[in-house]
Amino acid sequence: PALGEDSSFLQALRNIANRLRINSIKATTAAGSGYPTSCCSVAEIMSVLFFHTMKYRPEDPRSFNNDRFILSKGHAAPALYSMWVETGFLKESDLLSLCQVDSSLEGHPTPKQQFVDVTTGSLGQGLGVACGMAYTGKYFDKSSYRVYCLLGDGEMSEGSVWEAMSFASYYQLDNLVAIMDINRLGQSDPAPLQHHVEKEYIHKYLNCSCALNQPRHQPTAIIAKTIKGKGIPAAEDKLGWHAKALPKDMAEMVMKDLQSRITSSSKHLYPPSPIEDSPPVSLRNIRMPSAPSYKPGEKIATRKAYGMALAKLGRYNERVVVLDGDTNNLTCSEIFKNEHPNRFVECYIAQQNMVTVAMGCAARERNLVFASTLASFFTRAYDQIRMAAISESNINLCGSHCGLSTGEEGPSLMGLEDMAMFRALPRATIFYPSDGVSTEKAVELAATTKGVCYIRTSRQDNSIIYNSNEDFHVGQAKVVFQSKDDQVTVVAAGVIVHEALAAAEHLKKERISVRVIDPFTIKPLDIKTIIDHARVTRGRVLTVEDHYYEGGLGEAVSSAVVNESGFNLHRLAVSHIPRSGKPHELMKIYGIDRDAIAQAVRKMLSSSANAK
Repeated sequence: PALGEDSSFLQALRNIANRLRINSIKATTAAGSGYPTSCCSVAEIMSVLFFHTMKYRPEDPRSFNNDRFILSKGHAAPALYSMWVETGFLKESDLLSLCQVDSSLEGHPTPKQQFVDVTTGSLGQGLGVACGMAYTGKYFDKSSYRVYCLLGDGEMSEGSVWEAMSFASYYQLDNLVAIMDINRLGQSDPAPLQHHVEKEYIHKYLNCSCALNQPRHQPTAIIAKTIKGKGIPAAEDKLGWHAKALPKDMAEMVMKDLQSRITSSSKHLYPPSPIEDSPPVSLRNIRMPSAPSYKPGEKIATRKAYGMALAKLGRYNERVVVLDGDTNNLTCSEIFKNEHPNRFVECYIAQQNMVTVAMGCAARERNLVFASTLASFFTRAYDQIRMAAISESNINLCGSHCGLSTGEEGPSLMGLEDMAMFRALPRATIFYPSDGVSTEKAVELAATTKGVCYIRTSRQDNSIIYNSNEDFHVGQAKVVFQSKDDQVTVVAAGVIVHEALAAAEHLKKERISVRVIDPFTIKPLDIKTIIDHARVTRGRVLTVEDHYYEGGLGEAVSSAVVNESGFNLHRLAVSHIPRSGKPHELMKIYGIDRDAIAQAVRKMLSSSANAK
């Protein structure tokens, strides 16, 4: 029924809203932590959404036919938990365990609960995820489900929200509804526009075609004027109550008052059932249809091999989806775009939004998602990437033009911090392929590796060094050059493998033998192979990388051997902010090219000889 037409239906919704307030207060007071006033302002919105508007099966929260709900203002988590008590999925007693160390009801929503798709709490990210879900529903699933995202007015100051709105408008996501809880008050001060949202928000929504009175085929934005702390007389519309649980005696008094407003109603509300029209999807056992077709000695940039691998994988599975941020002719994802245009999503220069859209596309295992841009640009989306890791999201990111290979473009476009960034993430996997064969294998392995995967690719052409039948595994290094008399183990990755091989050939003429190891994955690192081979070279190890010293390959190897005795580890990396120049010139200037490697090996050996 339409709201307002049935008074008993309306009263039942009011009852649910007030029970939500009671349960949110009960849970946060028991925990001594939480945001009850933020829960109270959304009570009616949640009640109407969950028992009037959204179509879903409460016994199966992750059904791919259900409407989706993202609580972008994740601090109102108890309100979400209270709604799932109303549906019968959670027990009311569960709420009393909120924030306890052995409880799955955490202070902000996490996917430990089946009704949560992604972790929220770092504000400004929920709408981007909702965009990815809505894009999937409209263009890939071609299904009836809709996506609802509830945002707070505080997070409307985040630029990522406006990136998401622009995306939603451009792609005419008419299956997306954004609801803004305009409750006026933030953490420490009122929100910038308080309740005077008319001029700015309405103006902006009209500009990006998101307003309610726009023609169909556009997303919907609902601007809800609410009262923070509604139902808590001492806290209603007052500063100083954000992030504060009510004291026990005050909570009991407020809950008693709220209970008195709940009238007995014979009407029990059930959410409407979803339309079962989403196609079944399987992302298991995704493999390349054939081995790589590169021949040893051929030359290809790893970024191009990445694009070719995506196109090949896309032929084999129709749920391979590729996103890019207006760099597809640089990252080479254009090769996929040209072959599979309907599965390519242009996110434009909005890298934060691209990562959250990727999370939304990957949610509920609907798509196998790859997103690419220049390695340096992922730094601006680091918060989104860490939230993807916390959400246990299976997204694959590719950063091209890493390190000094960007050359003439200069330091602003050189990804020299990216390995440190991804190494710090729990469960992340870092692939750093050195040729076309290993790049194709990295793409294939990323497709079936859980968690956030990062593939680091380079700009310039390099020779194929692996045979097409070479077997690759996550966490398994490759020894690419060795002899029985090796004196130093050189660990290098990506373009530097080729520099190390050239140095090894050169040193051979001086009767100095070195062993070269290509780690393939920087995380997890194949510690055993490195240590075993380094023991053969009397503990002498040299790491070389196209990255800053901090947080890269050298530090990963240092950590691996820290408790091993008899190791002599030296590191070569980029020590200063670089300048523009040709890549080979820059590698020479910053001491990571073949000559620098050869010189470092000589120095290590002369030091050893002198020590004797």
